[in-house]
Amino acid sequence: MAVPRAKTSKARTRRRRGINMRLAAPSLVECANCGNLILQHRVCPKCGFYRGRQVIAPASNA
Repeated sequence: MAVPRAKTSKARTRRRRGINMRLAAPSLVECANCGNLILQHRVCPKCGFYRGRQVIAPASNA
């Protein structure tokens, strides 16, 4: 049976584990109505549309 020659350092262990523990960036899609980038399956905060129909009143920027 193979035996390690030396102890694996904390830095090497954490570097190896850290590669698989990174966060994924959220996937953004373009709103079909106004073209604003939004999260998938969410109402557009700019125009208030979801799947081709108005769901909420758009947020006023005033």
